[in-house]
Amino acid sequence: MAYSDIKDPSAHFQIKLYTGTGSSLALTNDGNSDLQPDWVWVKRHSSGGNYSHAHFDSTRGSTKRFYWPGTNPNDTNAQYITSFDTDGFTMGTDANINESNLGYVAWQWKAGGGSVANNTDGNITSSVQANPAAGFSIVTYTGQGTQTGKTVGHGLNSAPKMIISKDTGNNSNVITWRVYHAGVGPTKYMTFAATDAVGTYNDWDNTAPTASVYSVGGAGGYTPTNTNNANYLAYVFADVQGYSKFGSYIANASTNGPFVYTGFKPAFVIMKNTNRTESWMILDNKRGSVNPIIAALKVDSASSEETAATDYETDFLSNGFKIRAVGTGYANHTSGNKYIYMAFAENPFVAGGVPTTAG
Repeated sequence: MAYSDIKDPSAHFQIKLYTGTGSSLALTNDGNSDLQPDWVWVKRHSSGGNYSHAHFDSTRGSTKRFYWPGTNPNDTNAQYITSFDTDGFTMGTDANINESNLGYVAWQWKAGGGSVANNTDGNITSSVQANPAAGFSIVTYTGQGTQTGKTVGHGLNSAPKMIISKDTGNNSNVITWRVYHAGVGPTKYMTFAATDAVGTYNDWDNTAPTASVYSVGGAGGYTPTNTNNANYLAYVFADVQGYSKFGSYIANASTNGPFVYTGFKPAFVIMKNTNRTESWMILDNKRGSVNPIIAALKVDSASSEETAATDYETDFLSNGFKIRAVGTGYANHTSGNKYIYMAFAENPFVAGGVPTTAG
């Protein structure tokens, strides 16, 4: 019998659609529960000009932004998000996230309510705000430059399945956005701001994360996760039954594509081909509320959403998602290729067994 460890996903993850006004804008979340977000990821989705993905978190402070694509992807502006509120957030006047009459989407996660504590579980001391119940933490640390044997505490009490890590001082928006995903393992890496296929490097010291720490590595000089004296930030995720899932599937280029069991009805799914150059594709139940979901945003692109059914068509079901796309573009369909995904719940699936086609 499947069950949910989290009865109300909206207490930990929500999606907000809004229309920019060009003036200060207080946004209240729509879910069943109040949510004061700790990570807010904003993207313009409507037509009317290209704007980069923008990331804000309560560890660094609301006025500090990571963004991509861009040549200098770290900046500070008092008119970004001006506050994380008890049930939403308030936008400043910056046009990248609040231009008048343009449509935006904000994906939001709860970590530790802005409360950051030192963590000495690893042999590199980290600062962590964690939400173990929802399998999400925000981690910062300073690299030590040692090639092997270095670990960082993450505060989740279960082994992470996905880590998105950023050198906060480096101006490259590609090489520094390193991703660990359990679907490719600790000897490989993915690059979150690029279309690249899976690569091989010892970013994760060729060691799988544990319930208390994850490993960082690199081979001398500059390394994407452990350069000496470089400052890092990581968004760290663990599976929570009925709420979040990080896995993989093999595509078959058919409208009767693979069914991926998650144990919940998805609200948000990101998919990425590990075998070839393709975009990370974002689908959600706010920009597309009726099956098939076809309104896709690309993680690596500033463009507005695309709606080519043959490239992006996916059904969000009560206990997972089913691939319907058969196109030839950047999609989730390439036959025989392995795709990794991250998914968060709209509703938990509270009855029924795990099918044999689980992803």
